[in-house]
Amino acid sequence: MADGAVDVLKNAREEAYAMPLDQIDPAEPQRFRDDTHWPFFERLRNEDPVHYAVNEEHGAYWSVTRFDDIMHVDTNHGVFSSEGGITIFDEDEEFPLPMFIAMDPPKHDAQRKVVSPIVSPHNLSLMEGLIRSRIGEIFDNLPVGETFDWVDRVSIELTTQMLATLFDFPWEDRRKLTRWSDVATAGLDAGIVESEEARRAELMECAGYFMNLWNQRVNSEPGNDLISMLAHGESTRNMSPEEFLGNLILLIVGGNDTTRNSISGGVVALNQNPAEYDKLRKNHDLVPSLVSEIIRWQTPLAHMRRRALQDVELGGKTIKKGDKVVMWYVSGNRDERAIDRPNEFIIDRERPRHHLSFGFGIHRCVGNRLAEMQLRIVWEEILKRWSFVEVVGEPKRVLSCFVKGYESLPVRIHA
Repeated sequence: MADGAVDVLKNAREEAYAMPLDQIDPAEPQRFRDDTHWPFFERLRNEDPVHYAVNEEHGAYWSVTRFDDIMHVDTNHGVFSSEGGITIFDEDEEFPLPMFIAMDPPKHDAQRKVVSPIVSPHNLSLMEGLIRSRIGEIFDNLPVGETFDWVDRVSIELTTQMLATLFDFPWEDRRKLTRWSDVATAGLDAGIVESEEARRAELMECAGYFMNLWNQRVNSEPGNDLISMLAHGESTRNMSPEEFLGNLILLIVGGNDTTRNSISGGVVALNQNPAEYDKLRKNHDLVPSLVSEIIRWQTPLAHMRRRALQDVELGGKTIKKGDKVVMWYVSGNRDERAIDRPNEFIIDRERPRHHLSFGFGIHRCVGNRLAEMQLRIVWEEILKRWSFVEVVGEPKRVLSCFVKGYESLPVRIHA
């Protein structure tokens, strides 16, 4: 870590421990862009693990920051509801987008069941060869010894290709999927969209594009793609236009942001931990364990939120019916009570899949095995080709307390 970054983190730690506890708002997006959110979560885990905060933009909310408490909330959907949204941001009442991840049973279960076959073990085995060939093509066209943006040339391109395959989306327009994902998740201060009206306009463009695909496929034999599955699924074929767009956004964001930012995050982590990179070069069998450690370390979605259906006690605090409850996966994944040496990046952990990044309970990420497979193949193909993917400049992180990712990452690859 560069001296400047060490100083920034030191200053953040001083600020985190000097600030009155009741004034800590862990949802401050600039700290995620600066990568200085860590000491604030550390203090909350140790001193106030179920923490009440009031934010001008998000209103009042509870922050749950310890691993076991997060697990309790995530797996107890009878008390902590997903209805009304999964992020700290309140739903736009003028533009509601219901989606199955923001639903409770039985409707959640019925809609999730429609799309889950796309990531069945059988289907994943059929896709592995295609994914490997596409990753190989992307890698073989990268300039060795020259600086380029890993996020754009690799992370975005690979995940966009994968999304286009899952949707059977027109190949030449696949970058629209990346744009719609960014538009759906970005705050107004991130510079992606100028206003809520502009956001709605672009998302309506997304809806119109996909409605044309839907109309083509609803009258055809069911295909093995997500649009066909939704068009022919008993619980999804009669969705309202709002629900149709909501579920599209869910599938686009779920397939884009998580894998995309883990692909970049792994390169950053190995550069920050050169001894682990050496360990990997000497033993390629560590790739599956490496993948899980990257996903824990990066935690590509920093939080999920629920709403209490009744008064409930958690961590010695009384959460009232209707209160907003935010599970900070990014904090739980660094909880020393549950994970040994959690602030270290260790690619041969004894229990590498012991992390919160995919969530738990009925809302556990439906595509988690696909994400792991893509990352595994990425690193298998990297190790075949190059001795080093070198980070040669500071990564630019996303301005968001939800998507924990990268806008750009300058790298140079060494043959």
